[in-house]
Amino acid sequence: MSTASPEAVWAIARDFCGAWHPAIATIRAERDAAGHLVRAFTVHGEGTLYRERRTFFSDSERTLAYTHLQGIAGVDAYDGRVTVTAGEGGGSTILWTAQAEASDPVRLAAICEGTKYIFEMGIAALSEAAIRSGEAPAGQALPAPVALNSMTVGETPRLALTLSPPMDGPLCLFLHGIGGARWNWEAQVSVVGSTMRAAALDLRGYGDSQLGPEQSTVEDYCDDILSVMTALGAEKLVLVGLSYGSWIATSFAMRHPGRLAGLVLSGGCTGMSEAGVEEREAFRTSRQVPLDAGQTPADFAPAVVKVLAGPEASEAVKDQLFRSMAAIPSATYRDALTCFTNPPERFDFSRLTMPVLMMTGEFDRLASPKEIRGVAGLIHAEASAADVRYETIANAGHVCNVEQPSVYNRILLEFLEGLPR
Repeated sequence: MSTASPEAVWAIARDFCGAWHPAIATIRAERDAAGHLVRAFTVHGEGTLYRERRTFFSDSERTLAYTHLQGIAGVDAYDGRVTVTAGEGGGSTILWTAQAEASDPVRLAAICEGTKYIFEMGIAALSEAAIRSGEAPAGQALPAPVALNSMTVGETPRLALTLSPPMDGPLCLFLHGIGGARWNWEAQVSVVGSTMRAAALDLRGYGDSQLGPEQSTVEDYCDDILSVMTALGAEKLVLVGLSYGSWIATSFAMRHPGRLAGLVLSGGCTGMSEAGVEEREAFRTSRQVPLDAGQTPADFAPAVVKVLAGPEASEAVKDQLFRSMAAIPSATYRDALTCFTNPPERFDFSRLTMPVLMMTGEFDRLASPKEIRGVAGLIHAEASAADVRYETIANAGHVCNVEQPSVYNRILLEFLEGLPR
């Protein structure tokens, strides 16, 4: 237990490469080839260089996890986790645990005893530092937004983009949801565009993009993403998706993991890829009923907004969600529903070798925090080089980037700043 607030403790503990532990003599941050964060450090009285890689991080859960790479003699595996929670009577509880494996039982016992000593020393130091520092510092100001332009790519179909000025490094490409449009991302594209090239795509049939000559498939969407990369001269991508766009982004990551510098999934991930045939058919049928009755997306947009918006969404936000839904042609909506409910595979999360950021709204009715946190846990467990961040966006519904753009942008920018350029 600590008398300091959990926010004050976490403000120190969240710095994976910080020198707050009294045993640390030197420490530096490194990035491996895939962009994963590694801390390399020495301790007082030793010449050994230790390396640990961060594997999970969450501000909203005040948790980070890491795995040992180098330094502990005789260990076969070593994974640690730090979690800070509110104490029952005030203050905070700091839980620091590790799982270690070693073939020699005597050596394993020594590793565990040394770990206990280091953790107890570290917990005490965290508490003392948090008490001295007081409350957590305020978040950094967002950069000024940049001016955006529009362009089209390809001919059959023609695809429309909103994009920031050219910059070196990866392209950050935003993919909207099944009821959205590229302009729902303007608050993100204009801010991200100050640090890297950013663009938002109208999916086939949406906004100023055309439907293809045949029913759209996930392979078509992946080809469209490759076409955008070629047109903009991008060798690497950061894909940012919302709902349907998250499913498409994950599908692309399964096929082209080497193309991605990072993957950001908001308000969804697996889509219908983990659902059975009956569940997929029920989803498609229920949403096509109004279309079959002669209604258009504009007719049932008010009902959709009630599902998408959080309980504290402003009228301006609701109006934006309504306008994007109402603008969708009926043929486009049918096309997207058919594609979404006919996934070609179940996802193999071991293929997600790039850093992954997952976010969802506190009041998301379609992709609840429990569900998305569960998927983040699967990726953390199954990816051979897991690097997952999960965040719940407070006071937001399904379209969390529209309801809480400043919060969303701060998390996104921090994630992007850590990726290789």
